[in-house]
Amino acid sequence: MPVAVIGSSDLDVLPIALGTNTFGWTADRDESFEILDAFVAGGGSLVDTADSYSAWAPGNSGGESETIIGEWIASRGGREQLVVATKVSSHPEYKGLSAANIAAAAPESLRRLQTDRIDLYFAHYDDPDTPLEETVTAFAELVDRGVVRYVGLSNYTADRIAAWIETAQRLGVGAPVALQPHYNLLHREPFESELRPLALQHELGVLPYFGLAAGFLTGKYRSPEDAEGVTRGSMVAAYLTDAGFAVADEVRAIAQQRGVPPASVALAWLRTRPSVVAPIAGATKVEHVPPLLAAATLELDATESERLERVSDAFTPA
Repeated sequence: MPVAVIGSSDLDVLPIALGTNTFGWTADRDESFEILDAFVAGGGSLVDTADSYSAWAPGNSGGESETIIGEWIASRGGREQLVVATKVSSHPEYKGLSAANIAAAAPESLRRLQTDRIDLYFAHYDDPDTPLEETVTAFAELVDRGVVRYVGLSNYTADRIAAWIETAQRLGVGAPVALQPHYNLLHREPFESELRPLALQHELGVLPYFGLAAGFLTGKYRSPEDAEGVTRGSMVAAYLTDAGFAVADEVRAIAQQRGVPPASVALAWLRTRPSVVAPIAGATKVEHVPPLLAAATLELDATESERLERVSDAFTPA
């Protein structure tokens, strides 16, 4: 199986990551275990979660995804099979990136994950109310203690990424190694023009989330009516236009020509973009996993990539 290295770290992974915000929400514990089993059996290793997943779901309070992953690790003895990425700043009880908050949230993530270390710890969202030096120092202390191996940034602007890196250099601590932006065929900016140059300049491994545009690029939506009553229907609302369906149709057409699922095509295109290490895609059923794994080895030719980019260029979110 192919291997990709995350930025300047020594974390090597299959170039597809499993997103787990569905765990404890649209995938229950048993389904989540089956998904993890299939992902690891197929050579996958990078599992992406957050301490806030899935606080938005009725009856949940945050940490459900981490808890399920931790129970899987304990049940399967599978810690060495995983590269675990999680995030801080959005849990209902641990909002923001103050030093005190980070110091309190990290042990809770470790407890839920049933592990002694987090391989990649992301600042989930920027916190402009906390001095950046305080936040950078707090992350560095976790690295110094060995409970975090590497630091990543998620949902940061280019200016704030540059400021974090400058602050880390000035303080003499490790800079981030990874960047997690919203990026896919239907959401290419501001990543391509603003964030990718920084990622290439500073050797940040990019792990794009919403790689399948909340499932829109899997081909299951053929009309606006298909999104009605669907749990994640509101998340694809901006794509339910003629131009959005044209992108999905092109993905589906290439998939049919190749004899692979549409999800594999959409993720294969994303995987080969400059600076991208491993697109993140979720699963709610075990049968969703093989198309993700297939994307790790599917190579689109130049004509296929050009077809996708041409139709993607014509799309503007509603």
